[in-house]
Amino acid sequence: MKALVYDDVETLVYRYMPDPVPGLGQSLIKIEASGICGSDMHAYLGHDERRPAPLILGHEAAGVVVGGDLDRKRVTINPLVSCGICRACLSGRDNLCPERMIISMPPREGAFGEMVAMSNDNLVEVPADVPLAKAALAEPLACGWHAVRLGADALDVPLSEARCVVVGGGAIGVGAALCLRAFGANDIQVIEPNAVRRATLDRIGGFTAVEPGTATEADLVIDGVGYAATRADATAITRPGGVIMHIGLGEGTGGLDIRRMTLQEITFIGTYTYTAQDFRDTAAAIFDGRLGALDWTEERPLSDGAQAFADIRAGVVAAPKIILRP
Repeated sequence: MKALVYDDVETLVYRYMPDPVPGLGQSLIKIEASGICGSDMHAYLGHDERRPAPLILGHEAAGVVVGGDLDRKRVTINPLVSCGICRACLSGRDNLCPERMIISMPPREGAFGEMVAMSNDNLVEVPADVPLAKAALAEPLACGWHAVRLGADALDVPLSEARCVVVGGGAIGVGAALCLRAFGANDIQVIEPNAVRRATLDRIGGFTAVEPGTATEADLVIDGVGYAATRADATAITRPGGVIMHIGLGEGTGGLDIRRMTLQEITFIGTYTYTAQDFRDTAAAIFDGRLGALDWTEERPLSDGAQAFADIRAGVVAAPKIILRP
């Protein structure tokens, strides 16, 4: 098959790779749409030791099953594989499984190719009237769904009465804002420094896109970026007794004002991906329209993927998400 392969820092090559071979209980999926994630960008820049070259990146995908019991089913892929028998899995927190694996991390190749193999348990069937490019958004949106669900439980006020601020207007941030709205939030701001992208966010609806420094206080802050600077902003604008949900994995240290968090009893919760139930719930919300039109993506051929990464790197992409199509 042809695939977009991460060969070295800032080097992606569209070339032939071996076809994936499905194992017991797995299906072969012909990829129709695969989104570029922030973690793919981290790997591309050489900032993710979990994703060494050479490797096929990509884990936000949807396609059509080829052969087997699910032949010709349209599916979106939950890329997170867990053991199913550990304490975390049995308690419904399978995203914390110590044996968890995600496609696009060795030994599992990712979805920036024509095909990928995946466990049938990780496939969610997509209705005929839902475009697969929208179904591929289930993975990034599920990250926001998971964070909003946990954040709402931690708040001391109903989400409908809370002021909510999301840091970052990429797909994770936009997804979190849309999930906040789906969960009943009414006052939502998204902080985005890129004016070109802010103009795109203004057309989505359901939240307000603002420049950094504009948002001054919030009951719930979701950091979808995860750099020291964004954590510092989150700490500064969270009200006493408020909650910070941290999704972003931009850098590992710095930014938190621990003294203020202690004196003002600010809750900080790290949140990683989503549970299998979160993924299914997010997919259902996509299918029934609760997360909006989802028309804020840009589609490009997989063969042009290297240029797409370079454009994201250069900050010239207005859309929060680029979808690659083999």
